[in-house]
Amino acid sequence: MALLARRASILALLVLLALALPSPASAKVANEYDLKAAFLFHFAQFVEWPAEAMPNKSTPLTIGILGGDPFGKTLDAMVANEAVRGHKLVVRRFREVGEADSCQILFISPSEDARLGVILSHLKGRSILTVGEGKGFALRSGIVGFVLSDRRLRLAVNLAAANASRLTISSKLLRQSEIVGPAGLPE
Repeated sequence: MALLARRASILALLVLLALALPSPASAKVANEYDLKAAFLFHFAQFVEWPAEAMPNKSTPLTIGILGGDPFGKTLDAMVANEAVRGHKLVVRRFREVGEADSCQILFISPSEDARLGVILSHLKGRSILTVGEGKGFALRSGIVGFVLSDRRLRLAVNLAAANASRLTISSKLLRQSEIVGPAGLPE
């Protein structure tokens, strides 16, 4: 119970940090991706995967980055020596979407925007939490989109895409998010 209360407090702190992004442009870029890295780390605690996604305790929970890496060493430092539900957290970087089939969380870099449709099509139905930039990412069937609005970081979540991937997202995370649907479908 204490662990759950700590996780809820951490999520609340992340939301407060998201509301307090500084305005200087150079600090904003560094802090924006530091904050996004923190969210990627904490998504592991607020999402449940089906048993076959991590069949045993030795299977790591992998956070993948497809394309250009805007996080530098920040994400690696955050997950170093960390585990969620007994699964060690690791970060891997991928050039091609086919390499990412074994990860549980996949950040799709803006460098992959031209191939986004092909990438999401390849990942459709797999138990991978897809994360990208902007509300449009979630509207195109990505699961979580980072939305920067008025210097605040917000989340857009596509529940239909999460359900199709057999992922359960905690209500604590959903309360802090805008729920969106695929383009052309009612929200």
